[in-house]
Amino acid sequence: MKSELKDTTMEANKTPSENRQRNPLAQDSIGSLLWKFSVPSIIAMLVSSLYNIVDQFFIGRSVGELGNAATNISFPLSISCIAIALLFGIGGASAFNISTGQGEQDPEEKQQAVFYLGNAATLLFGCGLLLCLITQLFLEPMLRFFGSPDNVLGYAKTYTRIVSFGFPFLILTAGGGHLIRADGRPRFAMICNLIGAIINTILDALFVFILQWGMAGAALATVIGQIVSGTMAVWLLAHCKSVALTKQHLILRSKYARRITALGMAPCINQLAMMILQIVMNQSLKYYGLRSVYGESIPLACVGIITKINQVFMSFVIGISQGLQPIVSFNYGAKRYDRVKEGYLKASGLGFAVSAFAFLLFQLAPRQIISIFGNGSEAYYQFAVNYFRIFLFFTSIFFTAIGKPKGGIFLSLTQQILFLLPLVLILPLFMGIDGIMYAGPAADFTSAMVAAGMALHEFRRQEYRV
Repeated sequence: MKSELKDTTMEANKTPSENRQRNPLAQDSIGSLLWKFSVPSIIAMLVSSLYNIVDQFFIGRSVGELGNAATNISFPLSISCIAIALLFGIGGASAFNISTGQGEQDPEEKQQAVFYLGNAATLLFGCGLLLCLITQLFLEPMLRFFGSPDNVLGYAKTYTRIVSFGFPFLILTAGGGHLIRADGRPRFAMICNLIGAIINTILDALFVFILQWGMAGAALATVIGQIVSGTMAVWLLAHCKSVALTKQHLILRSKYARRITALGMAPCINQLAMMILQIVMNQSLKYYGLRSVYGESIPLACVGIITKINQVFMSFVIGISQGLQPIVSFNYGAKRYDRVKEGYLKASGLGFAVSAFAFLLFQLAPRQIISIFGNGSEAYYQFAVNYFRIFLFFTSIFFTAIGKPKGGIFLSLTQQILFLLPLVLILPLFMGIDGIMYAGPAADFTSAMVAAGMALHEFRRQEYRV
């Protein structure tokens, strides 16, 4: 009896710092947490990239070079969807995790955290509807602005007009996955994406190969898969594990929307920069391709395929970063700066290892990889092999996760806008279409050095000295 009384007394006298140790994000080893959160996130990202890869495979095998070029022309709209998903998905997840971390010491703060989830979900779906409407109204001018040649425009219009109906569900699935992971259910986020991708693959085979519906069939298969995944995301958000999400939390409030937008701005700007870069590259590939032995459509087709293949590699890097987000956000809010530093260093090491492997693969077997997506002329393979050997990815999610979006925004801009975009415009003036290829590694190396310097400066600040 005395022993039980003693245990009860000790439990009641525990400090808030001791109580927060019960939370796995504060207690478990960083390595095991990274594994727990990153692996499902990586799988979810890989599954998400399958939407584009599968479409590219079936279109390349059935429609051919012009079909592959058409998907590349419409790709800026897909990037726009991901930009919106990251803006409100990562922003909402980071705000939610920081708020719950601070709630370990302030219960009132924890009660406010659920509003970040609800407002983020509303913003995701609402912006998806708006983007769908804009696409339907201005489809042809947009595709021409994205760099579509006349012989590709018809394919691009058919494909994009149909896939745009899936934008609200694509955005809700991609952005909602971050919210579901922030709620501590990374496996459910993975399953949500997996089911949609499986449906898309099966329907692609049916619509494209068996029914011979071509571009329209590939687009319809994509939309159906996205609707299923989006519906599942809605159900999962309505049945959160850590909080009770109700209708009142879905009503937009400027206080929460501003915080979500601020924290999600860095990864969003990174995607918007990628969209601008994609448009400029399409226009440059079209212009310089016409003045080379490749012509207009070969560069557009090859870059479209390679960009989507590169998404597979990026899925690992982004998945590790997404796995880092709840760990860093919670421990930053709980003032556990030693764990913030440890998490960043371990995630960076994993990202470097993945990047090195992808680099070797792209150097050693580019022709074999590109051959999976259909046959082409020798000029087609020559351009694809040369282009394959560029472009690595570095992510700025660390600064977003700790609630310092300005650092993340700067990193996003350095790689895409300050370094790569000017090189894409300048180098082809002297090197022709080859200049576009060499712009990639030069920009990647420079921005990686800047990112490493910023991270080192952040860790040297007084609040990280433990």
